[in-house]
Amino acid sequence: MADPGSLSAAQHLNELARAFSVQVDRDWNAARPRWEAALATGVATPFQHVEVVDAWYLTMTLGQSVEPLIVTVHDAASRSHVMSLALIRTRTGPFRTIAFADLDLVDYNAPILGPGAPRSASEAAVLWRALRSTLPPADLLDLRKMPKEIGGIANPMAQLGTVECALNGNIVHTGDDWNAYHFSLKRTDRKELERSWRVFTRHPDAAFRVITDPAERQRVLAEIERQQPLRMQATGKSYQLGAPEKAAFYHRLIEGPAAANSIVMTALTAGDEVVAALVGLKDANDYIMIRISHQGGDWANASPGKLIIARSMQWLHEQGQRRFDFSVGNYDYKRRFNVEPWPLVDLVKPLSWRGLPATALSHAKVRLRHHAAAQQTVRRLLRRGA
Repeated sequence: MADPGSLSAAQHLNELARAFSVQVDRDWNAARPRWEAALATGVATPFQHVEVVDAWYLTMTLGQSVEPLIVTVHDAASRSHVMSLALIRTRTGPFRTIAFADLDLVDYNAPILGPGAPRSASEAAVLWRALRSTLPPADLLDLRKMPKEIGGIANPMAQLGTVECALNGNIVHTGDDWNAYHFSLKRTDRKELERSWRVFTRHPDAAFRVITDPAERQRVLAEIERQQPLRMQATGKSYQLGAPEKAAFYHRLIEGPAAANSIVMTALTAGDEVVAALVGLKDANDYIMIRISHQGGDWANASPGKLIIARSMQWLHEQGQRRFDFSVGNYDYKRRFNVEPWPLVDLVKPLSWRGLPATALSHAKVRLRHHAAAQQTVRRLLRRGA
C-alpha cells in the first residue's frame, strides 16, 4: 500500500477499499450456498433468512426486467465474512436502479452482517467504496426500509448519509410473564379480547390452530387470498398481492421443506371455515407478522383480526418467543397491543447524473414530512391544478 501521506482522500479510500473482497452473483442458485454460509455465522432479520430470499428470487425475477445481484463481501486478508446483500437491478427505459430484492414484499431490508462487519461510519464509507467499484453500472441506488441496527450490531449501510424512512416497525416486548403483558394493555382493549374469545368459542367447533400440514397451509393461504381483497375493497384501499408473481411468492414461502420452523401459520377455525388467519416469520429472537386476514359478517362481533393476533402471540410466548413485530404500517389496532415504533432509514444515492433528480425528490419528500404547513400548501396547489 502506498504512503497515506502522499495520497488524496479519495485515493486513500480506494486503497483501503482493496481490503474488502466483493463478489456479485447474478444467479441465485449459484449464490445460495454462500448465503447460507453467511447466515450460519452472521446476524440478519427474518426477512433475510434463506426461505424468504429463495422464494423471492425464484418468483419475482421470472419474466420481469429484474436482474438479481447477490453481493458477498469478505475481508481480503482473513477471508472473514463481512456482509451479504440481496439486491436487484431494474431498468425503466435507459434508467437503471439498484435496490433491495423487495418490490413491496419485504418489510425490513438489511444485510447479513458477518464477524468482519464495519463498526464505524468511517469503515462503512470504505466498505461502500469497495461495493461501488464492483456493482454493475446504474443511475440510482435506492435502498429503503433499513433498520439502523441488526442483532445489536450497527448496520453499516445505515451510516452512509441515510434519511428517515416514511415507514417504521412496530415492536412489542412481552417479557417472561404473559399475564403481566396482558394486564399492561388498556382495560378496554384487554376486556375486548377476553369478550371476543368468549363470543368466538360459543361456536361448538371453534378452535385456535397452528397449521403445519402442507396441504392445509395451502388451503388456508387460499382463504387469505379470498378474504384480503374483500376487506381492502370494503375500506377503499387497493389490493396488490393478487399479482401472479406476488401470489407465487407466498405459496412458495409456506410450502418449502424448511418453512415449518420459520414460517408460522395460525388460524381461528369453526369446523372447516377459516374465520381468521395469520402468517409470520420466526427465528430465535423475532416473530414478524407478514400477512393477516379475517371474516366479517356474522363473525365481526368476535373481532377475529385482533383475536388471531392475541392468540398467536400467547401460543408463541409459550414456545419461548418474547419479541413480537407487527411490521410496518401504523394502524390503530397495533397501538392496542402496546407497540413501540422501531425507526427505519432509506439510503438514496445518485450513481450517475440521471439519478440526481430522483435523489433530490426523495430527500425533499423527507423534509416535507417534517413540515405540516408545507404539506397543506402542496395539497392546496395540487387541488387547484386538478
